[in-house]
Amino acid sequence: MLSSQNYMTDFNFPLEGTYTELPDVLFSKLSPTPVSQPKTIIFNQKLADEIGFDLSGASEEVRTLFFAGNLVPHGTAPFAQAYAGHQFGNFTVLGDGRAIVLGEHRTPSGNRIDLQLKGSGRTSYSRGGDGRAALGPMLREYIISEAMHALGIPTTRSLAVVSTGETVYRETELPGAILARIAGSHIRVGTFEFASLQGDKAVTQALLDYLIDRHFPKIKEKENQPFALLEAVIHQQAELITHWMRVGFIHGVMNTDNMALSGETIDYGPCAFMDTFAPDTVFSSIDHKGRYAYANQPYIAQWNLARLAESLLPLMDGKKEEIITMAEELLNSFEQIYKSKWLSMMGSKLGLSEVGKEDEKLITDLLDWMHKNSADFTNTFLNLCKEEIPEGVLYASEDFQNWHSRWQNRLSKEEQGLESSFALMSLVNPAVIPRNHKVEEALQAGEEGNFKPFHDLLNTLEKPYEDSDHLLPYQTPPEPGEKVLQTFCGT
Repeated sequence: MLSSQNYMTDFNFPLEGTYTELPDVLFSKLSPTPVSQPKTIIFNQKLADEIGFDLSGASEEVRTLFFAGNLVPHGTAPFAQAYAGHQFGNFTVLGDGRAIVLGEHRTPSGNRIDLQLKGSGRTSYSRGGDGRAALGPMLREYIISEAMHALGIPTTRSLAVVSTGETVYRETELPGAILARIAGSHIRVGTFEFASLQGDKAVTQALLDYLIDRHFPKIKEKENQPFALLEAVIHQQAELITHWMRVGFIHGVMNTDNMALSGETIDYGPCAFMDTFAPDTVFSSIDHKGRYAYANQPYIAQWNLARLAESLLPLMDGKKEEIITMAEELLNSFEQIYKSKWLSMMGSKLGLSEVGKEDEKLITDLLDWMHKNSADFTNTFLNLCKEEIPEGVLYASEDFQNWHSRWQNRLSKEEQGLESSFALMSLVNPAVIPRNHKVEEALQAGEEGNFKPFHDLLNTLEKPYEDSDHLLPYQTPPEPGEKVLQTFCGT
């Protein structure tokens, strides 16, 4: 076992803990549980440089102990957060059952970000769990979160994965690991649900003030701050879900405790990217009714925001009936806000700088054709990014040829010209995504000690909008025997 005793006296890395200035009920202070044989699988040096996370003065052994949770910097007060959540529509009290925030790091630009260790041992909220994580799911989160960042989608990010040298027991014995994750914060809709559950307005008010100060400072100038926050979050989440839909991403478990109010995608459990276009696509092994299917994601976001509104209602100024009416009207605005963003996004995927009413049918007709013909979502738009008509049996059909002629006619009316339209398309249509069969291939190899497929996949995903011949093995849809039909949470 790597011992931290020799390093305790000289290891000092400044991490703040402003969250622990909130009411005690919102968190529990505790340290990670040391592991027996930590070993760094990957350290994200590029990310560390971006956020000014300088561990250059520490040896690799010390860095490993740090990310394993065996070595806690002097002056820090690690904590697990309490929260509640609607999981598949059912309310339950939760909390960080296997994750501990070491503290908050200040980036060179002055932003405050959380550093959290996922899989770092039992907490007050573990509910009988072992508080540990398996290597496969931690590698999955590393791959997907870094891919999402490269795709230009707000997300938590992965700083390191450390194997623990210990076994975790799920349906089988699996190698253990810890993920070092950074986030704008880990405040969720479920955090406000938990605060509201306390029956003390002061707790919710303190959390609201903290969230506004950390993520929405302009709201401090508003009179009805809870209402202003709800409005801001509605726009924020509509933007995030639009990004997901743009690249065919399916979160898998959009519980209220998995909606971060930092506006970032958080908690990559049974997530996946769509291959063939099908709006009802579901990957989560426990989503039997399709609640979190691809096409349902905007509706679930609105449902989750209604739970946030319920938690904020006691803090809103005015008569109860009037407040409820105002909140309902605001929540109902989500649908139009999202649709406007979605149409603009889909227009960009087809090279349209502005989308009019007549363009909606052009967009939906293409999606209907894709669905009917089981066309690959990513590759269809990638193929449209070329001036010549796509080749292949699928594109030779009369339906597609007619649609393509209509689209070309519409593009000819763009003031900026074809070159500008195709340039726009190349900015929003990725050439490569982390396809599920390639992710699973990398995870299985990693669990067996071979990390080459993992690193090869990461390298491929670094510049997803730059098409190249070397990407071909990662662009090819899975063969029937390679298809991943279900993904698992990995808890």
